[in-house]
Amino acid sequence: MPDGPDDGSPASRGAAADPQSVARAICLRLLTMAPKTRAQLAEALRKREVPDDAAEAVLDRFTELGLIDDEAFAEAWVNSRHHGRGLAKRALAAELRHRGVDGDTVNEAVEQLDPDQELETARRLVDRKLSSSRGLDPQARTRRLAGMLARKGYSPGLAYRVVREALENEGVPVEDDYP
Repeated sequence: MPDGPDDGSPASRGAAADPQSVARAICLRLLTMAPKTRAQLAEALRKREVPDDAAEAVLDRFTELGLIDDEAFAEAWVNSRHHGRGLAKRALAAELRHRGVDGDTVNEAVEQLDPDQELETARRLVDRKLSSSRGLDPQARTRRLAGMLARKGYSPGLAYRVVREALENEGVPVEDDYP
Protein backbone atom coordinates (compact mmCIF):
# COMPACT_ATOMS: atom_id res chain seq x y z
CA MET A 1 0.00 0.00 0.00
CA PRO A 2 1.65 3.28 -1.11
CA ASP A 3 2.04 6.15 1.33
CA GLY A 4 1.12 8.82 -1.20
CA PRO A 5 -1.01 9.23 -4.28
CA ASP A 6 -0.75 6.72 -7.13
CA ASP A 7 1.72 7.65 -9.87
CA GLY A 8 -0.11 9.29 -12.74
CA SER A 9 -3.14 10.27 -10.67
CA PRO A 10 -4.22 13.94 -10.52
CA ALA A 11 -3.04 14.10 -6.90
CA SER A 12 0.47 13.00 -7.90
CA ARG A 13 0.81 15.99 -10.22
CA GLY A 14 0.34 18.49 -7.39
CA ALA A 15 3.05 20.13 -5.29
CA ALA A 16 5.26 17.83 -3.25
CA ALA A 17 3.81 17.01 0.15
CA ASP A 18 5.29 18.52 3.28
CA PRO A 19 7.86 15.98 4.61
CA GLN A 20 6.44 16.16 8.14
CA SER A 21 2.93 15.46 6.82
CA VAL A 22 4.26 12.47 4.92
CA ALA A 23 6.11 11.26 8.02
CA ARG A 24 2.99 11.66 10.18
CA ALA A 25 0.89 9.73 7.66
CA ILE A 26 3.44 6.91 7.47
CA CYS A 27 3.75 6.63 11.25
CA LEU A 28 0.00 6.74 11.85
CA ARG A 29 -0.62 4.05 9.23
CA LEU A 30 2.06 1.78 10.71
CA LEU A 31 0.85 2.35 14.27
CA THR A 32 -2.73 1.46 13.35
CA MET A 33 -1.55 -1.93 12.07
CA ALA A 34 0.46 -2.89 15.18
CA PRO A 35 2.49 -1.26 17.96
CA LYS A 36 5.95 -0.23 16.81
CA THR A 37 9.12 0.95 18.50
CA ARG A 38 10.64 4.32 17.74
CA ALA A 39 13.50 2.56 15.94
CA GLN A 40 11.09 0.60 13.73
CA LEU A 41 9.25 3.79 12.76
CA ALA A 42 12.53 5.64 12.14
CA GLU A 43 13.66 2.82 9.84
CA ALA A 44 10.36 2.93 7.93
CA LEU A 45 10.74 6.68 7.45
CA ARG A 46 14.35 6.22 6.31
CA LYS A 47 13.29 3.61 3.75
CA ARG A 48 10.69 6.01 2.39
CA GLU A 49 13.35 8.73 2.14
CA VAL A 50 11.73 11.13 4.60
CA PRO A 51 14.32 13.79 5.47
CA ASP A 52 15.99 13.12 8.85
CA ASP A 53 14.92 16.45 10.40
CA ALA A 54 11.24 15.89 9.48
CA ALA A 55 11.40 12.30 10.73
CA GLU A 56 12.95 13.31 14.05
CA ALA A 57 10.41 16.09 14.56
CA VAL A 58 7.47 13.73 13.97
CA LEU A 59 8.98 10.93 16.09
CA ASP A 60 9.67 13.38 18.93
CA ARG A 61 6.09 14.70 18.78
CA PHE A 62 4.59 11.20 18.68
CA THR A 63 6.73 10.23 21.68
CA GLU A 64 5.63 13.35 23.54
CA LEU A 65 1.97 12.48 22.83
CA GLY A 66 2.48 8.89 23.99
CA LEU A 67 1.83 7.36 20.56
CA ILE A 68 5.36 5.93 20.65
CA ASP A 69 6.31 4.39 23.99
CA ASP A 70 9.18 1.89 23.87
CA GLU A 71 8.82 1.07 27.58
CA ALA A 72 5.14 0.13 27.21
CA PHE A 73 5.93 -1.75 23.99
CA ALA A 74 8.67 -3.77 25.72
CA GLU A 75 6.51 -4.57 28.74
CA ALA A 76 3.59 -5.72 26.57
CA TRP A 77 5.97 -7.70 24.32
CA VAL A 78 7.48 -9.56 27.29
CA ASN A 79 4.07 -10.43 28.74
CA SER A 80 2.62 -11.51 25.43
CA ARG A 81 5.56 -13.56 24.17
CA HIS A 82 6.32 -15.20 27.51
CA HIS A 83 2.75 -16.25 28.20
CA GLY A 84 1.82 -16.97 24.59
CA ARG A 85 4.96 -18.67 23.28
CA GLY A 86 6.77 -19.55 26.50
CA LEU A 87 9.89 -17.58 25.63
CA ALA A 88 12.54 -17.10 28.33
CA LYS A 89 14.21 -13.82 29.29
CA ARG A 90 17.16 -14.36 26.98
CA ALA A 91 15.00 -14.88 23.87
CA LEU A 92 12.71 -11.99 24.79
CA ALA A 93 15.67 -9.65 25.25
CA ALA A 94 17.07 -10.63 21.85
CA GLU A 95 13.73 -9.98 20.16
CA LEU A 96 13.40 -6.55 21.79
CA ARG A 97 16.96 -5.56 20.85
CA HIS A 98 16.22 -6.69 17.28
CA ARG A 99 13.28 -4.25 17.27
CA GLY A 100 15.53 -1.38 18.30
CA VAL A 101 14.62 -1.11 21.98
CA ASP A 102 17.53 0.27 24.02
CA GLY A 103 19.38 -1.95 26.48
CA ASP A 104 18.10 -0.35 29.71
CA THR A 105 14.48 -0.63 28.56
CA VAL A 106 15.06 -4.26 27.52
CA ASN A 107 16.56 -5.10 30.91
CA GLU A 108 13.69 -3.45 32.80
CA ALA A 109 11.11 -5.29 30.72
CA VAL A 110 12.62 -8.78 31.03
CA GLU A 111 13.28 -8.35 34.75
CA GLN A 112 9.49 -8.38 35.22
CA LEU A 113 9.68 -12.14 34.85
CA ASP A 114 10.82 -13.73 38.04
CA PRO A 115 12.81 -16.98 38.01
CA ASP A 116 9.89 -18.94 39.51
CA GLN A 117 7.61 -17.79 36.71
CA GLU A 118 10.21 -18.82 34.11
CA LEU A 119 10.65 -22.20 35.79
CA GLU A 120 6.89 -22.83 35.80
CA THR A 121 6.63 -21.90 32.13
CA ALA A 122 9.49 -24.28 31.27
CA ARG A 123 7.74 -27.06 33.20
CA ARG A 124 4.49 -26.40 31.36
CA LEU A 125 6.26 -26.51 27.99
CA VAL A 126 7.94 -29.83 28.83
CA ASP A 127 4.68 -31.31 30.13
CA ARG A 128 2.98 -30.46 26.80
CA LYS A 129 5.71 -32.21 24.77
CA LEU A 130 6.44 -35.11 27.10
CA SER A 131 3.83 -37.53 25.75
CA SER A 132 4.97 -37.12 22.13
CA SER A 133 8.44 -38.42 23.08
CA ARG A 134 7.32 -41.50 25.03
CA GLY A 135 8.55 -44.10 22.53
CA LEU A 136 12.12 -42.79 22.58
CA ASP A 137 14.99 -43.75 24.85
CA PRO A 138 15.60 -41.41 27.83
CA GLN A 139 18.68 -39.77 26.29
CA ALA A 140 16.84 -38.91 23.07
CA ARG A 141 13.86 -37.61 25.04
CA THR A 142 16.16 -35.50 27.14
CA ARG A 143 17.92 -34.04 24.08
CA ARG A 144 14.64 -33.25 22.31
CA LEU A 145 12.96 -31.66 25.30
CA ALA A 146 16.05 -29.71 26.37
CA GLY A 147 16.56 -28.58 22.76
CA MET A 148 12.98 -27.30 22.62
CA LEU A 149 13.60 -25.25 25.77
CA ALA A 150 16.96 -24.00 24.46
CA ARG A 151 15.28 -22.70 21.29
CA LYS A 152 12.94 -20.72 23.51
CA GLY A 153 15.90 -19.13 25.32
CA TYR A 154 16.15 -21.24 28.47
CA SER A 155 19.59 -21.91 29.90
CA PRO A 156 21.00 -25.43 29.54
CA GLY A 157 21.09 -25.91 33.32
CA LEU A 158 17.44 -25.02 33.79
CA ALA A 159 16.40 -27.02 30.71
CA TYR A 160 18.10 -30.21 31.87
CA ARG A 161 16.82 -29.79 35.42
CA VAL A 162 13.20 -29.42 34.24
CA VAL A 163 13.47 -32.32 31.78
CA ARG A 164 15.11 -34.59 34.37
CA GLU A 165 12.39 -33.73 36.89
CA ALA A 166 9.62 -34.50 34.35
CA LEU A 167 11.17 -37.81 33.31
CA GLU A 168 11.74 -38.88 36.91
CA ASN A 169 8.10 -38.04 37.70
CA GLU A 170 7.18 -40.48 34.92
CA GLY A 171 9.38 -43.12 36.55
CA VAL A 172 11.97 -43.01 33.76
CA PRO A 173 15.52 -43.62 35.00
CA VAL A 174 17.75 -40.69 34.13
CA GLU A 175 21.53 -40.99 34.08
CA ASP A 176 23.67 -38.42 35.89
CA ASP A 177 26.09 -37.89 32.99
CA TYR A 178 23.92 -35.36 31.11
CA PRO A 179 25.47 -31.91 30.80
